[in-house]
Amino acid sequence: MSNDANNASAAPLGNRNRPRTLAGNPEDGRMATILQVIPALGSGGGVERGTVEIAEAIADAGGRALVVSVGGAQVHEIARAGGEHIELPLHSKNPVVIYKNILRLAALIERENVDLVHVRSRAPAWSALYAAKRTKRPLVTTFHGTYNAQSFIKRAYNSVMTRGERVIAISAFIAEHVHRLYGVPASRLRIIHRGVDLYRFNPANVSAERVVQLANEWRLTEGYPVIMLPGRLTRWKGQTVFIEAVAKLNRRDIRCLIVGGDQGRQDYRRELEAMVEKQNLGEIVRIVDHCADMPAAYMLSDVVVSASTDPEAFGRVMIEAQALGRPVIASDHGGARETVLPEKTGWLVPPGDADALAAALAEVLALDGAARSRLSKAAIANVTEYFSKQKMCAKTLEVYNEVLQAPAS
Repeated sequence: MSNDANNASAAPLGNRNRPRTLAGNPEDGRMATILQVIPALGSGGGVERGTVEIAEAIADAGGRALVVSVGGAQVHEIARAGGEHIELPLHSKNPVVIYKNILRLAALIERENVDLVHVRSRAPAWSALYAAKRTKRPLVTTFHGTYNAQSFIKRAYNSVMTRGERVIAISAFIAEHVHRLYGVPASRLRIIHRGVDLYRFNPANVSAERVVQLANEWRLTEGYPVIMLPGRLTRWKGQTVFIEAVAKLNRRDIRCLIVGGDQGRQDYRRELEAMVEKQNLGEIVRIVDHCADMPAAYMLSDVVVSASTDPEAFGRVMIEAQALGRPVIASDHGGARETVLPEKTGWLVPPGDADALAAALAEVLALDGAARSRLSKAAIANVTEYFSKQKMCAKTLEVYNEVLQAPAS
């Protein structure tokens, strides 16, 4: 490899603040082609969003970004990011389909001259692993969660995510989990926190009109503090703990929002609604569906809560809210311990403890203007320094280059 190619891997490019260049292919001189493999591009969740962001970083750095999945609503975002999408039934857990996907992926890798395969989910990881072996291409995996590891069979199934030449963990919490449970050595582990788009989640870029429109849509009472808990409606996200804590505040001059779709968990939604009525919180607590303008939702909130009873692998809500200068309260476990600075940018409370959550809420609501301003500045600085999308992308490309430039084994 030329000195120019080696030097390029460590230097920013151009005036677009691109993260880094990619290593070139030493055999034919072209820039690297990276294939990201995920089941689907439908929900726009953390895995899908990260895939789009890395595709954009690859394209901006001069590489070729390919994404293969069964498809979905986010496919157009891949094209907008400068990447290319290829449709394969990678969402299937059927062993026969997984085997056929090995052959399909191997053919795709050869046809498109893929240099490195990056997989983010277990079912397609089994196909990607053996396709990479067949074609002698390096594999990188990203471990996005703790997964269900209560049985030997489950641990064996999950272990495919530890088979990459490098294993990216989305938090130190996940890295420790992977090392302890699966024995992955530190030499193969790389911690890359999820990142937030500092342009989209910037107070200066969220207009007052957007905030007012959302407040009107949700029928919020002007002048009342707003407490928000974002997240899909599932029990471990702690909505019941949140409602109980709000009841313990014993205040009528607040408005509380549970923002997130039930994704088919209609019985749980009805349980939450019944709990709100039983606690006489009908005018205080509102359950609203998925919000398309989360920056505006954060901006209309006086405090943002994550009440998860199980540890969050990372917890993107906490960095999004801090990026907009909002005070945050999170359960004291998992990724929140890495993103929230206690008493500086937010509060950590024992998981499942409604009394402690209520006490923290009361403390936040009692902050004066000067204290809120100090906290807001500290929160924005915390995210800007450690949790930007650009930092996440740059570190991911560093992992790609590390693998691409490693001596052939």
